Amino acid sequence: MTAGWYTGSARPGTPGAAVITGHGDTRHGKAVFRDLRKVGKGTAVDVERGDGKVLHFTVTDTETVAGSAFPTRKVYGPTAEKALRLVTCAGEQDGAGRPTEHLIVYAALRG
Repeated sequence: MTAGWYTGSARPGTPGAAVITGHGDTRHGKAVFRDLRKVGKGTAVDVERGDGKVLHFTVTDTETVAGSAFPTRKVYGPTAEKALRLVTCAGEQDGAGRPTEHLIVYAALRG
């Protein structure tokens, strides 16, 4: 499985928060963000855009939040920095098959 850039967010490398989402685990096994929970502050994250340009980000923070308390403004809201947000499901699934938590990784463009 692949990760996907939310086209309603900033383009990676431009001012604002570029949001990339992906599954960690699926009923078929591990997916693209399977090891995202191992990422910590200071970790390097490289993003290759569709035009082939590779951008280098550094993780500034991570958080796990309840699905009902997703910090929409913090993830998708405006920011002057060239930021990256990686988002995946975490925790168990509820009775409707929705994740009970989300893992969010915050990063800033290096350089």
